[in-house]
Parts: sequence; C-alpha cells; structure tokens
Amino acid sequence: MVVGAGMVGAACALYAARAGLDVILVDRGPVAGGTTGAGEGNLLVSDKEPGPELQLALLSAKLWGELAQEMGAAVEYEPKGGLVVASTPASLTALAELAAGQRAAGVSAVRVGADQLHELEPYLARGLAGGVLYPQDAQVMPTLAAAHLVRASGARLQTGRTVVQVLLDTAGAVRGVRTDRGDILAPAVVNAAGTWGSEVAALAGVRLPVLPRRGFVLVTEPLPRRVRHKVYAADYVADVASDSAALQTSPVVEGTAAGPVLIGASRERVGFDRSFSLPVVRALAAGATRLFPFLEQVRAMRTYLGFRPYLPDHLPAVGPDPRVPGLFHACGHEGAGIGLATGTGHLIAQTLTGRRPELDLAPFRPDRFDRADPLDRFAEEAPPWIP
Repeated sequence: MVVGAGMVGAACALYAARAGLDVILVDRGPVAGGTTGAGEGNLLVSDKEPGPELQLALLSAKLWGELAQEMGAAVEYEPKGGLVVASTPASLTALAELAAGQRAAGVSAVRVGADQLHELEPYLARGLAGGVLYPQDAQVMPTLAAAHLVRASGARLQTGRTVVQVLLDTAGAVRGVRTDRGDILAPAVVNAAGTWGSEVAALAGVRLPVLPRRGFVLVTEPLPRRVRHKVYAADYVADVASDSAALQTSPVVEGTAAGPVLIGASRERVGFDRSFSLPVVRALAAGATRLFPFLEQVRAMRTYLGFRPYLPDHLPAVGPDPRVPGLFHACGHEGAGIGLATGTGHLIAQTLTGRRPELDLAPFRPDRFDRADPLDRFAEEAPPWIP
C-alpha cells in the first residue's frame, strides 16, 4: 500500500506494480492534490551538488526518459535543458567549480561564454558574465504526469480516505492502515505523503522531521515561446541548500508548452501558512525582469503557492524503516520531488521485492534523525503531531 497520490506516490505505485506487486494507492484528497499540483514539473540535475541526491537525480532522469517514450506528449515532457547564468566573474567561477564536480559525477555540463548566451536565449539580459548549459534538465506537466503514472500502474486508487492509524501486529510489524472509512490490510506501507510525511510516520510511532517550506510561483499570460530553457541565476543552488528559515528568493524563469511563463523561486519556513505575500511576489517579478527585461511588459495572470517537504539535511527519506518492519518511506524531497520521483519509486520497488537497490540507501535512511546531533535544533519547529 502507498499512502500519498502525489508524484512520488504515483511513481512508487507504478514501479511496485511493474515489479509484480498488487498495489493500493490511498490519499485523503485527489491525485496530485498537494505539493505536486503546486509544482513547476522540473526534472533537474543542474541544481544538485555531487553526492547521493545527484546520483538519485541521474537515475531518475534516465527513468523519466524511458517513461517519455511511453507517454511523453501526454505529460508534456520537454527535454529542453537548463541554463544557469552568472552575473559576476566571481559567481561564474563558483558555478564553473560546481559544474566540474557534477561532470565528474556523470552530468553533462557545457560552459557558455558571455558572448554565447544570446544564441541560447535571445531575450536574456545583457551584461551577464556567462553560464553553464545542462542538456539533461527537462520538464513535465506535474498533475498530468502524476495522473498518467497512476493510470499506467493499474493500482487500486482510493481517494478521499484519510489514514488515521498504521496498524501493527503483536510483533510491531505493519499489517495495514486504518482510515476514516475502514481498515485496509497490507503487509507493507509506503509513506509517500510528501509534506505530511511526518504525520504518517507518527501514526506508526516513529519520528521523521519533515517540515513545510513555502514557495510561490508567478504565472504570466500565454506567450509565444521566448524562454527556451529553464533559466535561473547561479545563487539559486545556494538557496536550495540553505538551512535558513527566512525568506529567500532567486530568479528562475521558464516557458511552458501551454504558453505561460512560470516565475520562481521563493523559499521560507512559515509552517502551513497559506497567506498571500505581496512582497514575495514582487521579489519574484523583480528577479525575473532582471533576467528577461521583456517581462516588464507582460501581464501576470495569477500566482499560486505550495509547501516543499523539507528535511534538515536536504536529503529525502527513501527505503525501509528499521524501527517498524514493513514500513517504508518515500518523502522529504523538498522541491525536487517531481524529478526524483521515478528513481525513488524504482528503489522502493526493489526493496519491497527483496532485490538489492540500485543505489546505496544508507544516506536516505529514515531513522538517521534519531541520532543526537546538531540537526536536533530543528525539532523545535516540528508540527505538534511529531513525538
């Protein structure tokens, strides 16, 4: 059984079913009704430093490429690449160093001189120092993609059912879940509840300190395609890796197959506060027009927000929970869940069927936060349902 019908849960259901398992997918809301539906659909390797998350991103990119052969047009899959730009020589040097480490890990990263930027993006601002092109970056329409993954899985979909308890046998192993509409028995439960992953973990009696990290996206009117790649400033990578709870914004601009331009990115830890923030949206607009001055004349049609499922060390929890036999976790991917979903689902399916996972899951262990270490300072921010 998979709890959570966002992109990660959909991918877990798909790969578990393709591994021969009978899958039930449960969600208190609709498919893609949480963080997935508020995402931009990015499938990125460019924003990840060398390490376990980048390995997971590369595996996921390969698997997304395979799925694109099946359903690419239906999910608006676009292998458009990412362009990271630097405004100063110093930031370009730091970006080049990051790209060198990424190349060593298997990423395709092409240095772009200042005089070449406008060959890639004709409407980009003048005076930038240079950048790096990442051909492996891609994009899907997230709600469509999640729905198609669920359909392709053949899983028994149970929406509108809230899980209120993880059922355990006398030995402390999983035997199913209790919902507000009755019990569902299963020998394994996958926690793919995203931002609410801590709540599901607590229902099984374990701690997993997933916190919400709010972000806004600004959406323009439909336009002819003027932004060819996902384009963002080099400081975006630092914002992603930051531990700060304060508001951070860095310009991220990308066109879509449907025409509107999506503008981000903001990050702040304010709990589940869904209040509209005019200062944040103004900061997003200002950053976008610095990158693409033509946007000053473009109308913004709407804005929306979502909550990224944030874990203190910026790595998701993926794999079996040694504290509760039969409990698996696939959550805490922060803003990378769309891109990392396929690799996560693949690894979960391998562990569910007793196979050796393709990647070392030690860095993603869900019980790693039980150790007494500096990460405990985040405990004071935990929602009240976490023990």
